[in-house]
Amino acid sequence: MPNQLTYLAYYPEHLQQQIQQLLDKNKLGDWLRSRYPNLHNVANDNDLRDYAMSLKNQYMKKTQPLSKVIYDSKIHIVNHALGLHSYVSRVQGGKLKSKNELRVSTLFQNTPDAFLQMIVVHELAHLKEKQHNKAFYKLCEHMMPEYHQVEFDVRVYLTELEHNGQVFVSVTDKR
Repeated sequence: MPNQLTYLAYYPEHLQQQIQQLLDKNKLGDWLRSRYPNLHNVANDNDLRDYAMSLKNQYMKKTQPLSKVIYDSKIHIVNHALGLHSYVSRVQGGKLKSKNELRVSTLFQNTPDAFLQMIVVHELAHLKEKQHNKAFYKLCEHMMPEYHQVEFDVRVYLTELEHNGQVFVSVTDKR
């Protein structure tokens, strides 16, 4: 398959061929818009924090709190990722303080809600499961039953952006 399918490299050949055919016919964007016609309205960091906290409170009440939730314009360029979670431990006085942060690429500020939800669910799952293992994906599916389909469609979206010259770095997070 051509290099323009780097986001889909680990998916079956027949799916890659279907996506390539849509790309060749300039129909991939139309296909995505028909599947996901409505964009979310999570416009800024405060809205994103509320959005992430709502999901966290619904599905993961017992996990550690989030100290920061923001859109980050550097994520996909610097870290080759779509979102990041970080866990920082600091000694303050005689106590060990920890902070969990969740960052989402600004690439997802103007996307369908399902795309943003998939990224936030993925990063929230890392609060409990650090590795991409069976338990991690089970937790993702608990929070978002269609998680795997939406993850595939996000990769299709990234393929479309790259095809149009809007994304310059491929995702290295192999799932």
